[in-house]
Amino acid sequence: MVIVWTLAAAIQGWSGGKGIPYMRVARAIFWGVLTALLALPAAAQEPSPGGSFIHELKIGALAHDVPYMWSGFNKEPYNVDLNLEVMFGTSIKLWGGSIRPALGTTINFDGHTSKAYLDARWQRECANNMFYAVGLGIAVHNGETFTSDPEFKQLGRRVLFHPHAEIGYRLDGRHSVSLFFEHISNASTAAKNQGLDTLGIRLGYRF
Repeated sequence: MVIVWTLAAAIQGWSGGKGIPYMRVARAIFWGVLTALLALPAAAQEPSPGGSFIHELKIGALAHDVPYMWSGFNKEPYNVDLNLEVMFGTSIKLWGGSIRPALGTTINFDGHTSKAYLDARWQRECANNMFYAVGLGIAVHNGETFTSDPEFKQLGRRVLFHPHAEIGYRLDGRHSVSLFFEHISNASTAAKNQGLDTLGIRLGYRF
């Protein structure tokens, strides 16, 4: 619950006075966390190889609202976003890889769309020190749902889908570098669904 309230407070702080309801954000994150936990039944859980509650920490620099990708176009000003993420040790083995919950945030320091997210991520480690991952989750953002402001995407809903993909290289047993892509949209469940993409480099530390 501490994580839930911390992320809710962060989203509230990023809103820049837009009046995003604190309780609405907290409830959205809470139900997302609960859903992810229910998706990982205790009978199938396996601990991280290192026995740690936290499997890996990530930090990255991502280009904001990248054009010519999933959303198709750019509208919000180009900037560099900060990405922070924790992957938890609890996992389920599937198709040669592992599914783990991941909790993170991508922060825009220029007053445009930031988000907090909770994902289920499937990741596979390769013999040549490469790894790749794909996942899906939910994101809560502080951007615009409907607006006439030409510098903001119209995202349609406050809570969005968060598909993502990553490919990287293990520098050693603990450190990694990777290319990370993430997308947020409402999958055309609202009148507006302009979507927003970020792309960049992340560094990881595995426990």
